[in-house]
Order: sequence, then C-alpha cells, then structure tokens
Amino acid sequence: MSRRPPAPPPEIPGFSYVRLLGSGGFSDVFLYNQELPHRKVAVKVLLANASSESARQQFVAEANLMAQLSTHPSIVTIYHADTAADGRPYLVMEYCPRPNLSARYRTERIQVAEAIRIGIRLAGAVETAHRIGILHRDIKPANVLTTDYGWPALTDFGISVVSTTTPGGEAVGMSIPWAAPEFFADDAVRGVPGDIYSLAATVYTLLKGSSPFEEPGGSNSALELITRIERNPVPPVGRPDVPPSLEAVLVRAMAKRPEARYPSAAAFGRALQRVEQEMHLSQTTLDVPDTSWARAESSTADEDDMRTRARMVTTVQQGGPSDSTLPPVPVPTPPPGDQGLPPAPQRRRWPALLASIAVVLAVLTVVVIGALNSPDVPDDVATTTPVTHDDEPTEGPTAVPDPPVDLTGERDGDVVRFTWEAPEWDGELTYVWRLQGAEGTEQPVAGTMLEVEDPGTVCVEIASRAEQAWLSSWERTCAG
Repeated sequence: MSRRPPAPPPEIPGFSYVRLLGSGGFSDVFLYNQELPHRKVAVKVLLANASSESARQQFVAEANLMAQLSTHPSIVTIYHADTAADGRPYLVMEYCPRPNLSARYRTERIQVAEAIRIGIRLAGAVETAHRIGILHRDIKPANVLTTDYGWPALTDFGISVVSTTTPGGEAVGMSIPWAAPEFFADDAVRGVPGDIYSLAATVYTLLKGSSPFEEPGGSNSALELITRIERNPVPPVGRPDVPPSLEAVLVRAMAKRPEARYPSAAAFGRALQRVEQEMHLSQTTLDVPDTSWARAESSTADEDDMRTRARMVTTVQQGGPSDSTLPPVPVPTPPPGDQGLPPAPQRRRWPALLASIAVVLAVLTVVVIGALNSPDVPDDVATTTPVTHDDEPTEGPTAVPDPPVDLTGERDGDVVRFTWEAPEWDGELTYVWRLQGAEGTEQPVAGTMLEVEDPGTVCVEIASRAEQAWLSSWERTCAG
C-alpha cells in the first residue's frame, strides 16, 4: 500500500514553515520556526478529512493530557494548541532533532547500559502518567523521540483517551508487535499492565534489534505475530552481553497474564535499577512526582494526624502473623564514632554520661580498696569481679549493623507494601520503623516486610536492630 502524500502545512501566525518531519494515519508533523521566543518547534496537524467532531475532541484531549505531563523530563513538552485558519487543529510541541528509537534500533547496536537507562527513564514517564489516571496505550520505539541531550521523550498520547474495544464498539488503533496479549481479545481491557508490557517490549526491541516476536527473514504477518504474542514464550534476546537478570526482568514484564507482570511501571523501573547495580553501572534516576511536600504541609497543620496514621499501620512479619500490636521500641544511643549515631544534640550527652560513670567507678574503687584493707575480710573473698555491661557493644563500632538494603515500596489499593533485604551481619537482626520525621513513634518489625494502610504518599524510615539493641542509621523511601 502506497503512502499518502502529506497535507500542505497550515499558515500559523508567529511561525514560519521549514519542512516536513513525518506523517501518520491521521496527522502530519512539520518543523516550524517560532518567532517569539525564537526556537524550532514541531507542529502536529490533524488531517482535514480526519477532522470530524469526535476526532477533534480526541485531538483536544491529547493536547490536554500531554500538557498535564509536559513537566516530566522524558515526556515531550506541549507549548501551545489551537486551530489553524483552514480549520485544522494543531499542537505546537518540543522539537526533538535526534532520531527516534525506531530509527535507532534498525540502524545501530544499542548498548545494554543505554537500553537499561532508557527503560528506567521511560518507566518514570509512564508511572507519572499512570498516577494521574492516564494510560498511553501505544508505547513503542517510534513513539519515543530523543532530545538534544540524549534523553528519551515519550510522545503521541493520541489514543490515550479512546475507550477500549467493546463488542459492537469502535476498535482503537494498536501497534501489534508491542501490544500485550490481552489486547487481541474481543473484550480487551487496556490497563496499567498493558502499558508495562509495551514498555518492556520496547526495551527488548532496543536490545535485540527487532520486536520480541518478529522472526527476521521469516513471515511476520499480523495474524502470525498475534498468534506468537498470545501463545509463545518470550524468546531470549540472544546477546552474550545481556545478563540473565535483565532477561528475567523483561520476561516477567511481558508475562502472558497481566497479574503476573510488575504491579507498576515504577516497580519495573526499580527492577532495571537493580540490574544496573549488579552490572556496576551508574544509577539512573527514576523520575516520578515528589508529593512529600503535601504530606509535610498536612503534618505541620495537624501533628496529631501523624500519630493517628502511625496507629493505622499494619506491620507484618514476612511469612508470619501481624506484629502491629507490639509496643513502641526504645531507641538506644549507639557508641561514639559509629555511622549510625543520632543527631548532634544526643551526641552531646556523652560527656555527662562519661562523667557519671567515672564517679561510679571512683566510688567502687574506694569501696573495694577499703574492703581489701579491712582486717575483718577473709583472704578467700578478697578478690573483685570486673564490672560488665551486657547492653554495650563488645566489638566497638562494628557492633552497629548496616541499614536495610534495597528498601522499596509498592502500592496495592490503599495499602503500601515496603520490602527490603537484610544487610550482611553475623547474628540475628530485627528492624524498627517509623513515618519519616515522626521521632518517638518507632515500632518493631520482625521480618523484612511492612504494610502501611494509607491512601496517600507514604514516607517511612527503617533501621536494622542488632541483638545488642544498637540501631543502624535510618534508611528512607517514599511510595504513593
């Protein structure tokens, strides 16, 4: 089938046409020079024959959706939207001059480190959209542009607001090679798991150089692709430099059953971050909205509310019963010089404590010497036993454990589940948690999982506790 010719660029006041950038099924994208402020911009223009009332409404909805997300560094920025004099709606967008990911994976071998970095940044973009109720529904390499600074930029939210396919309803467009298996059912429901699948399929494509179920040199008709997507296991990427852990992350994210995938785009991004750590790569930031300031304002307005929420927390021992009924844990002060020391005001109590100990030892010395010199004391009891303190560390600073490792949080309805790994420690460890900034409300956790019932963003601090009762420094994270 031959490509349609592009429509002529519209006359837009304050903009001068430069050239065509690309064409799609319902729109063309042109490069313009904006006069004030002076810059190059991409202008997406709806085709005249596609400008029905429903298409216009969808186009306006796309503009509004992208405007809500434009502050994210990995989502294309929308500058302006309007209707040209000839009646065609248009969007003025950030111009990304470098090739999109579709052009790149077809012409170059993308390194594993870069593919992971792109995946994490896109996961932040998709998570941001999901948190305000927006599904992309068409994530694929062609919809990921590249900015001047080399960052991926997700674009084309054109079908994000279209209803899912229903019997007798209007089917929405999809890109088959990157679509999730459930999309091909008659009653297909496109939800968060579908976007996670497509995101993972995009990362897979960057590594393999072809879509997941495409057979290079073979027959790849739409029907054959759909059959493989629905039935075949995810094939190996086939690159010796791709670690098994990365293969496993992609396989889980592209599971046939939606519930078997990662619960969120952020969880997928964090799984990629763990692969980065394993490969000793620089950590890529997972960019998601920071709403902790809202909680801080709420806490300042009503401090009692923080304590009330602390009582709502359910602490669960991993593989065991709830531990939420245990009393608050007293937080002992670690020895001087330790990395887990409390804030400076507590540290200044040590001189007074040492002075008190010196006085006690002086008194004991006088008593012992007096007892030894007394003629009434038999020789067989004229010995002393060294004073010991069982609650003090026996190995100096090494008696304070490291904080929990890889602390992450995932939301499941109104419950946020925090999990972590135990640090290396020769002995038994338990854990103590509190809401961030809520000193004095510490609670014990026997396992390595904590569930907090709260509909908003939850920020917690968790410390490791050794048998000697000394605490590590606090590990912090937020989840919403």
